[in-house]
Amino acid sequence: MIDFAPFILSFKLAGLTTLILFLLALPFAWWLSQTHAKSKPVLEAITALPIVLPPSVLGFYILVVLSPNAAVGGFFEDVFGVKLVFSFTGLVVASCFYSLPFMVQPLQSGFESLNKHMLEASYLAGKSTLQTIWYVALPNMKPALITALIITFAHTVGEFGVVLMVGGSIPDETKVASVAIYEMVEVMEYGKAHIYSAIMVAMSFVVLLLVYVFNHKQKKIGII
Repeated sequence: MIDFAPFILSFKLAGLTTLILFLLALPFAWWLSQTHAKSKPVLEAITALPIVLPPSVLGFYILVVLSPNAAVGGFFEDVFGVKLVFSFTGLVVASCFYSLPFMVQPLQSGFESLNKHMLEASYLAGKSTLQTIWYVALPNMKPALITALIITFAHTVGEFGVVLMVGGSIPDETKVASVAIYEMVEVMEYGKAHIYSAIMVAMSFVVLLLVYVFNHKQKKIGII
């Protein structure tokens, strides 16, 4: 019998992470696309670090920062009573760090591809920066926007190293699908591991297929 609890937890984690990152990354990606500051390459490199860093390295440092003995982890536990290590809340925080470039980079590329005259016309019409982003920029960069949202969601669902180090494997709390598969392999339950892995493969394929189909349709519409 398949226990769908790890999948439900994975989707919940991915959904919250995607929503939080969209709200946080949107203004940051906009600023990166518009600025000519000397610090821009440094910030872009820092943002992209989770792509090249081993998950164990990133997970270790996040674990250290979120632990009750550290300033950040201790503050949240003492002031708000929120435990960030080995908790779902901690998983959300860790996932936001790990999936950050998958949200920022597509949005930044989308903003940079926009016609500058269109943005200038919006400002001349009296629109604020926020209104320009929401009503002008985003509707004209749908492929980049959809790519950012879906890839961030899918990447979070499939993450293993960081979530294992920060959250461990607590049923109905931090035991996501990727961790469940790892534990099945450890105890040599290959049949269940095959089923869980097949579900993950199918889901990943469908997600990527939707992204490519949508982007191809948008390109055709643009050509027409």
